[in-house]
Amino acid sequence: MDLISIVVPCYNEQEALPAFYKEIVKTAKSMPQVRFEFIFVDDGSKDKTLSMLKYLHKKDSRVRYISFSRNFGKEAGMLAGLKAAKGDYIAVMDADLQDPPSLLPEMYATVKSGEYDCAATRRTDRKGEPPIRSFFAKMFYRIINKMSDAEIVDGARDFRLMRRKMVDAILSMSEYNRFSKGIFGWVGFKTKWFEYVNAERVAGQTKWSFWKLFKYSMEGIMAFSTTPLYISSIMGFVICVFAFIMACFYLIKTLVFGDPTTGFPSLVCIILFLGGIQLIGIGVLGMYLSKTYLETKNRPIYIIKETETEK
Repeated sequence: MDLISIVVPCYNEQEALPAFYKEIVKTAKSMPQVRFEFIFVDDGSKDKTLSMLKYLHKKDSRVRYISFSRNFGKEAGMLAGLKAAKGDYIAVMDADLQDPPSLLPEMYATVKSGEYDCAATRRTDRKGEPPIRSFFAKMFYRIINKMSDAEIVDGARDFRLMRRKMVDAILSMSEYNRFSKGIFGWVGFKTKWFEYVNAERVAGQTKWSFWKLFKYSMEGIMAFSTTPLYISSIMGFVICVFAFIMACFYLIKTLVFGDPTTGFPSLVCIILFLGGIQLIGIGVLGMYLSKTYLETKNRPIYIIKETETEK
């Protein structure tokens, strides 16, 4: 019998965990032809998430858990879960039931057929999200797909079921600055997409603020594209050409027509504009250098405090 590993990163999910466990067990019962293991990764939660996971482990031997020494982020949680997974097929899901467990039987049948290596999901709408957040999310997908070679589908969720071979390829990418949506696309493999209507959280509050999502999007762009560096260079070249043309214009205007160059306010504006462009270029370069700096430190991506086998 095939073994399916369900990887569930958790951060302060004590309210959502009972409902999620109930639904995932219900789905597992509907698939008697396979075995399951549920790997919950406690990402340094400050509530009773870990205590609840320990209770579920005592109640159900299929439940495994990994607890971090502090909050390392969802990317670290997914990586730890994928490394711990023993299954022939591995799925990544959120604990808030925005990823419907009911899709798993069809996803498993798709991958099991051998035609696809991965069954992934995407939302067809963003119902329940603030309009400004939805707008910037759509813009992000447009920008990153134009800049990056990795295919990142608009509305793609982390919820997907993968073959062991694909998971091994993902784990071979040991970079510190991780952006899983880009990694999933970069490693390739044949993927079938399942679309579903957006579902709201079953309980609790989202941990993703607008600022955190913005930072995460910048991580994705920097991790899978060097286009911002080219844009910065092109902007500098264009401004230099424009400055040369303007210098020639004012030189001819002064020599031929005897019109002295005036306009202190316009000069201040030009200086400020050029200063802003320079700071943008330095900032872009600094972001890439900071990523290189973090990679060369070789710090662990996460630190495990305890597991179900090491209490």
